[in-house]
Amino acid sequence: MPALIGYQTALLVRSQRWLPPVLLYAALLAVGVQPGQPLLDSLGLAAAAILPAAAWLVRICVTGEPPAARHCAGAAAGPWRVHLASVLTALGAASLLAAAGTAVAAAISDPHSTNRLTDVPVAPAALAGLLAALVCALLGTAIGTLCGRPVLRSTGVAVPSMLLAALMVLVVGGSPANAAVDGLVTGSRSGTVHMPLIPFAASVGVLALAVWAACVLASRRT
Repeated sequence: MPALIGYQTALLVRSQRWLPPVLLYAALLAVGVQPGQPLLDSLGLAAAAILPAAAWLVRICVTGEPPAARHCAGAAAGPWRVHLASVLTALGAASLLAAAGTAVAAAISDPHSTNRLTDVPVAPAALAGLLAALVCALLGTAIGTLCGRPVLRSTGVAVPSMLLAALMVLVVGGSPANAAVDGLVTGSRSGTVHMPLIPFAASVGVLALAVWAACVLASRRT
């Protein structure tokens, strides 16, 4: 598996197809995270912005090689292993983006509550922000996994489904991403740091199920 992940990572880096989702994330940060904003609000925005970028990275990774090359890799290592390596590569890239965005938000934001009356401890807030960003990265990866090959093969269906799912996961109550981001934004009003441990555990479970289903389909349809 490490060799397959290295292979998929090399494909991703050399293709430069990672640039659009990275630029999208950078643009969302530039618009939503401004110097001097309350720390927890900025961390919430940085976390939410990673979700669509993560879904996009998965789509890039699972379609990053010609069908003939993917069939050859599948014949040698197993279709499900090749697909799993693609998804893990995308998750790794999204996690790096999440960590970078969290660091930027923590560095330029004001460590006070929304009303500027309560101090917010930077280290715990940054940890909570990183966990929230990872929740969004995990769910974005799950969305990209379920809205791409081999689950959805038509681009005309997959791309709109991916965008709609990303929006719904962020705004619908009860979603781990919504809970993690809302915990940061709500905590900013009182200067309280809420660790999104339950949303993080739930997002791991959701991604595991999504990857399992996609890998089973990859084995059957290849």
